Amino acid sequence: MSLLNKNFWKELSKKQEFLKEKMVDDFWRLHYHQMPETGWLNDPNGVCQFKGKYHLYHQYVPDSPISGVGHWAHKTSDDLVHFKEEDIFLSPEHEYEKDGVYSGSAFVKDDEIHYFYTGNVKKTGDYDYIFDGREQNTVHVVSKNGYTIDYQEVVIKHEEYPKRYTSHIRDPKVFEHNEKYYMILGTRTIYHTGEILLYESEDLYKWNYKGTFFGNRSDMGFMWECPDYFELKDQSILLFSPQGILKKEHQFQNVYQTGYFIGRTDWENVVFEPQSSFKELDYGFDFYAPQTFEDEQGRRILWGWMGIGDTKPEYTNPTISRGWQHSLTLPRELTIEDGKLKQRPLPEYQKIRKNKKQFEIPLTGEYKNKELTCEVTELLIDLKNINGRFDILLRQDTMIHYENNILELRHGRSGAGRSVRSIEINDLNQIHLFSDTSSLELFINNGSYVMSSRIYPEAGENKIKFIGKADIAVQKWDLNKTTE
Repeated sequence: MSLLNKNFWKELSKKQEFLKEKMVDDFWRLHYHQMPETGWLNDPNGVCQFKGKYHLYHQYVPDSPISGVGHWAHKTSDDLVHFKEEDIFLSPEHEYEKDGVYSGSAFVKDDEIHYFYTGNVKKTGDYDYIFDGREQNTVHVVSKNGYTIDYQEVVIKHEEYPKRYTSHIRDPKVFEHNEKYYMILGTRTIYHTGEILLYESEDLYKWNYKGTFFGNRSDMGFMWECPDYFELKDQSILLFSPQGILKKEHQFQNVYQTGYFIGRTDWENVVFEPQSSFKELDYGFDFYAPQTFEDEQGRRILWGWMGIGDTKPEYTNPTISRGWQHSLTLPRELTIEDGKLKQRPLPEYQKIRKNKKQFEIPLTGEYKNKELTCEVTELLIDLKNINGRFDILLRQDTMIHYENNILELRHGRSGAGRSVRSIEINDLNQIHLFSDTSSLELFINNGSYVMSSRIYPEAGENKIKFIGKADIAVQKWDLNKTTE
């Protein structure tokens, strides 16, 4: 029997209608990024393609823009650009998940989608919620269509996890190798280090503990969330979101991080062996908890949460007062080139381009043009012969600054507390910029680096100015609206 009765859904609907009234004429509602219908959004979950249809699920609190008890929202698409909002897919209907249907993943097998997620239980009492007071159960759901649930059971109870871990064990991701199934989970050990926990299965229904897939890194924080594993060009990629890494001058500048190792997997012992340093996926202000999937074309595609938890008091999102908060990034195609992951926007988004304009700019000071504007816009900026300081000013008070091989993304008042993020780049030659009403994504040097940020400029703040000495070629497109 469900814990959520008809009265719950009736009251939820009323709260959503109240929040929708706040959103009327909200300029900051995004035009081509996925956002919550109402309330709060965070991690992308269960992303997959099934019988041609793309299914995107995400963490969702429909009745509050400041987090709460999590559900899984559900959106579908035929082209990864235009999405339809479906009914909520998962809600905390059982005792083993009563305080939230937390993050997880999808695995397509034959004519079914298998979902695995964390069912959260938070007890009331004098607990520290690290070693006690919290249960995190791994739950298995099967659907024959991606819309309805045909099977739902706990496959790993909280008390069945090894004793070397705290109560923080979550975010299952499942993959297949040599006709066996593997599940990895993010953990915090009793020694306050992060690890990736490993389980194995023959049939996706019964899971056996195998050990640690990757760990023993005391320099990488106290908790690892949202692990993901995949292979590209016969190399193993382990991606996760560590909490507690110390900041460096041009690295790990956010409160929490997301990055990856490239390496190999010892399949005899089923352990991951890194062969690279840990590299960040995104150097901007707002990126966390990404998830990847392989589509039916064989592409490895990533979505990220364009947000991070626990950013206060540094910065916030003024859409809270308008009944919603956070969004997802654009979906990005991942490739491995020269020993590094590259991230590029999907070519499908070219179909929403309009009003193309091109500019050749031999910059020797300042340049602006009333035809060159940026609001809901895509800009492809090719750069040569940069001599000294180079700046791009846009969207009211945002600056892209490059000098002495350091690129900085700077925000003024429109950043709502966001100030500066930086990357060391020896040769800046391209910035592929996607601007939405309240977001920016920069794909730098053909996807070698990415910076994502939420911004909150006033409507109509669309001017751009270039300052410095450089040869610049700009292609500009306005972008059609795809969101409802």
